[in-house]
Amino acid sequence: MSKAKTPRALSDKEAKAQARNLRTSGQKLNLVAQSIRGLKVDKALAQLQFSPKRIAIDVRKCLQSAIANAENNHGLDIDALVVAQAYVGKGLVMKRMNTRARGRGARIEKPFSHITIVVRETEGAA
Repeated sequence: MSKAKTPRALSDKEAKAQARNLRTSGQKLNLVAQSIRGLKVDKALAQLQFSPKRIAIDVRKCLQSAIANAENNHGLDIDALVVAQAYVGKGLVMKRMNTRARGRGARIEKPFSHITIVVRETEGAA
């Protein structure tokens, strides 16, 4: 016999998407995530479209995935979706060496990070 099914972590009015191993530091990624928290999804997409940050392209893909999950998997109304949560996690760090003068070496760290976006359907549909 199989194990009992794990209950869904999110409510029925929520959907989420994750983008993992994005090649940027968590601090830089969090600046972009902060700019979309609490916004309606159409305004959040516009914000990411015109953001000067390089990583905003990948965050926009993740947000579009969360919207598609909400529509296709959970049957939510796209026009009533709001970015409920956007949080950043730390990924692996690649360590590299850079040669310096007098036979020394300097360490270069190339961090990766993850982003999770949760969208929620609001009651007052616009």
